[in-house]
Amino acid sequence: MTFTHHEETPYTEHPFAEIVRILGKGKKGSRPLTQDEAYSAMKMILADAVLPVQLGAFLMLMRVKEETPEELAGFVQAAQESFHIDNDGLVDLDWSSYAGKRNHLPWFLLAALLLSENSITVFMHGASGHSAGRLYTENMLGYLGLSCANSVEEARQQLEQQHFSYLSLEHFCPKLHDIIELRPILGLRSPVHTLVRLLNPFNAPYSIQGIFHPSYRPVHQQAAALLQQPHMAVLKGEGGETERNPDMECLVQSVHYGELSDETWPALFPRRHVKPSDLNPEHLAKIWQGIMVDEFAIATVIGTTAVALKLLNMANSQQEAQEQAMAFWKNRDRTKFSRF
Repeated sequence: MTFTHHEETPYTEHPFAEIVRILGKGKKGSRPLTQDEAYSAMKMILADAVLPVQLGAFLMLMRVKEETPEELAGFVQAAQESFHIDNDGLVDLDWSSYAGKRNHLPWFLLAALLLSENSITVFMHGASGHSAGRLYTENMLGYLGLSCANSVEEARQQLEQQHFSYLSLEHFCPKLHDIIELRPILGLRSPVHTLVRLLNPFNAPYSIQGIFHPSYRPVHQQAAALLQQPHMAVLKGEGGETERNPDMECLVQSVHYGELSDETWPALFPRRHVKPSDLNPEHLAKIWQGIMVDEFAIATVIGTTAVALKLLNMANSQQEAQEQAMAFWKNRDRTKFSRF
């Protein structure tokens, strides 16, 4: 059998091959992407200009080495350009919610709603269903008599009417949502799980994020500085959500106009609570309404609210933030968030 070499049709390398090569050229030859390279890579991914095999290779190479702040910043820049949401000063605080809860109910939801009741407009975004056995925010809102927004315009209406809205990633950046949904197929989280927390779709002046692995905390902090986000705070949240665990010391790493700062908040109890044997989402409304009393839940809500108030520059010290959060809780409208 004779093989003929056709010089008139030379092999042309795919543009994304260079990205894969940079990341995968062995221990000595590989290196992280620059911010510009990361931006270009994510632009191609979001434009569907990447083959599935290339996307899989990219996601797992990034997972093995873990993201740098420069890579995250480049990814986020490309994503923000893709969904073009007008920044009209509507949102005060951007709150990401992508992890889901497994050991405790999502008490951070009550903290966000407590802030919104006090005229702080909170936009929450997330995704659900990519990890089995977790409670995701969009599935919990109904237990508080609230509904998710199904479009950016509906989110805008909810923000104007009730100072709070939750919008799933699939409604403003469906391609990233599709990639998150690959987790059961790939068996691992990917850099998309990290970058979505930094999206801040409405370009709010303040943003707050929770992570699970402590090593990601400074990466988020430095990426926010590269993105020139005015005010951002990141903490190791309970279960990976933006939620202060009152049983543990909590390190909050922040950015304020390019200046990085670290602040440790103390544990609120001398010993840890036993986690509940089952999670009943109906308890969210009952705790808010005062029908049930749970010291861990209430301390979580107040403690998380305090961290947000300090970030928002509405308190000058941790003690002042904690006292203000306690006052918010004491004076809340207990008739709200009933399903009946």
